[in-house]
Amino acid sequence: MSDKRRAEIEAKRAKLAEIRKARADRERQRDTDRRPEVVGPSPRRDVSDLVDSLLGGSRRGGPDSFGDLTPSPSIPGTPAFGHPASVSGTSGLGLPPRTSSRQSDLTSDRGTNAGQMSSGTDHVMEREIYPRSMVGLIDVEEELFELPQKERVIYNKEVQTTATETELNMHDIEEEIRQRITREKDAEAEKVARDKELEEESVKLDREIEQEIRELTEEERASIFQAPEFLDFVEQSSKILQRALNDNYDYIRDYTIGAESGGDDSEGKRVKKVCEFFDERHVKNRSVTDADWSPKYPELSVASYNKNSAALNEPDGIVAVWNLHLLERPEFVFHSQSDVLSVTFSPFHSNLIFGGTYSGQILLWDTRAKHLPVLKTPLSAAGHTHPVYAMHMVGTQNAHNLITSSTDGTVCSWLVDMLAQPQETLELVHAGHNKTGEVAITTLDFPDNETTTFWVGTEEGNVYQANRYDRAGAKAGLNQYDVYKGHAGPVTGLHFHPLVGPVDFSDLFLTCSVDWTVKLWRAKSLAKPSTSSHLVPPVYSFEEADDYVYDVKWHPSHPAVWASVDGSAKFDVWNLNIDTEVPVVSTTVGSGLKAINKLQWDRKEGRRAALGGSDGKLYIYDIGDMAIPRESEWTDMQKTIASMAGGGGSSHVPGHVNGTGESDLLRLSGSR
Repeated sequence: MSDKRRAEIEAKRAKLAEIRKARADRERQRDTDRRPEVVGPSPRRDVSDLVDSLLGGSRRGGPDSFGDLTPSPSIPGTPAFGHPASVSGTSGLGLPPRTSSRQSDLTSDRGTNAGQMSSGTDHVMEREIYPRSMVGLIDVEEELFELPQKERVIYNKEVQTTATETELNMHDIEEEIRQRITREKDAEAEKVARDKELEEESVKLDREIEQEIRELTEEERASIFQAPEFLDFVEQSSKILQRALNDNYDYIRDYTIGAESGGDDSEGKRVKKVCEFFDERHVKNRSVTDADWSPKYPELSVASYNKNSAALNEPDGIVAVWNLHLLERPEFVFHSQSDVLSVTFSPFHSNLIFGGTYSGQILLWDTRAKHLPVLKTPLSAAGHTHPVYAMHMVGTQNAHNLITSSTDGTVCSWLVDMLAQPQETLELVHAGHNKTGEVAITTLDFPDNETTTFWVGTEEGNVYQANRYDRAGAKAGLNQYDVYKGHAGPVTGLHFHPLVGPVDFSDLFLTCSVDWTVKLWRAKSLAKPSTSSHLVPPVYSFEEADDYVYDVKWHPSHPAVWASVDGSAKFDVWNLNIDTEVPVVSTTVGSGLKAINKLQWDRKEGRRAALGGSDGKLYIYDIGDMAIPRESEWTDMQKTIASMAGGGGSSHVPGHVNGTGESDLLRLSGSR
């Protein structure tokens, strides 16, 4: 259960506890209200006080004050209501004093007391006092009967006014009492409704909490684990965790050690393996067919793979994007219905990846989409129908094209957002071929800052120049008169020198072949094309490989450094300013039993190289300080090229496109 759900449950429990506490407080308050007060006036007394306050002075004397309205009875022995003296010596019922059976207790003091009481009030009974000598004491038994006496009422102005005000005040009192009772009933009904509502909410919260904390069944768990949202969440979250865990930073490094000493001079010049990418689930029994680096994110690289013959249900081709901070699995995996033979990141859109397939289709994947391509070319004669081993992106951010080539000699130009049909199609045909005019293209490359003229390597071992459009002195298509001949087998790699530094070496290019050699060439001047068949020999040939050389690349920032990979799993790094005979560093990649098919430098610093193996692993190597050029490297490279040309270097300027004629090319070219 997530922390968010736990927090929600705890909030519900706290709310339920508050509801129960409020309910208990109301119950205690209700019990307190129902319990009679031990001290203080009763509710009846409160009503009496309210009546007194409303009546004002009419009842200021208490209940006995109403005695003023009752006249004294005219008949002796009749009780006088409302006065304490009228009930003296009686049984409490207002009877006359004759109820006593003994009258011998009457003394002369009684008359005195009666006179004093008579002087204090106007409403007393007049009694005659007889001397004791005149009256004899006789015991008499009498049966007493209380007869109602007719009251004599005397009205005056004060009494009438008081009575009227009393009736009005009594009406107001009754109305206020009625309203108070109504309000109490409404409050009680509101409390009952509130209690019912809280009870229902409490029951609802109990059910929700019970639903939240209950154990899921196996079917419910399986449905959750198989939900696309859950799988996406696990995929993204686990990637983040693995990136953090795979960051091999030394947190306890002591920067004071070795600060004074210069360190080992050889440190940084050795090739070091950074990591290797392999996923048992996706790339088992597959081979890496091509590799590239992201133009925006230096930690991302991409590799294409052929089919897995042992798994018929899996896609024939896949493309995997690897992250240097995520070693156990690829960042993205894309599928193809055919073997993917070439792959490249779009230099202008960091999310787009292009792939060329064995069936001839061109596929476009987007890292923001799923596994399947977002665009693909149709399987028709309008595009490629043969394997696509080479592709290259040319142009600028606002105007660029994808150039692809297949083994039937077809070169197509595509718009990135429209792969339904090529923008232009070029058939490379050589009239001098005996059986067929097709040129089987195996590799292709453009010089830097060039979008029209390109060079292709073929299965027959020759290299040709071709033009996308007609230009001055040259027609569109293959230039069949200038043949760069030097390899004895199919050309597997071709790469032009990058345009970096103060000197332009962009007319130099390297090729490799299955004839175990790497050759250095100088591109013929485009201003003076040949009008008859002309063989262009290589400037130099490097023959240190012990197997097929599958790929070769110039370093992106050092003018004299280049590298190659071969079938014996050798990764050779050359520096022509140091030695032209042997590589500076030769490293066996992996176990040494599987060939290395592809090589690609990272696009920015050139410290790392991605090596694709036939064992399905993508190896990342770091060449250290060898990637950092000195200021004199470009002038040293000019001297090196001149010396490699064999004594005729003074007749031209090394590092620029040679404009000499045929005799100069023959003189400058040389081999070991």
